[in-house]
Amino acid sequence: MIIRWLGAGSSPAPALQGSTRLPPGSQTYRKKACRTACLRTAAPRDKPNELLHLVLGLVGESGEIAEKFKKWVRDRNSDETLIDRADIAKELGDVLWYVAALADYLDLSLDDIAAANLAKLASREARGLLGGSGDNR
Repeated sequence: MIIRWLGAGSSPAPALQGSTRLPPGSQTYRKKACRTACLRTAAPRDKPNELLHLVLGLVGESGEIAEKFKKWVRDRNSDETLIDRADIAKELGDVLWYVAALADYLDLSLDDIAAANLAKLASREARGLLGGSGDNR
């Protein structure tokens, strides 16, 4: 299984087993993205329901991606050559912004989140549990 890190351009990351070291850039992205989050209010953490706003924003942007793929299935017969990758990339950027803003709000490091996720997936891969369901595989 190959995973690409968003900040690393288009070259694939090494297979999951082994190093879970991340390329530089995720914390830089978080800092820059959160500058735009802070422009919305003087102190976003003091704004009522800001956490809920961020969570619902993440869900909404994810839903926009799902909606685009629904229309791709309905209108384009699931032909992968007809995916509007530039449009999907814009929506993924919006999802990434909300992930960064939410992580910042909760004082979580994107590097730590990504490294823990890669370690979890590498463990599942090593135990032959990438398929299936459940959080604690």
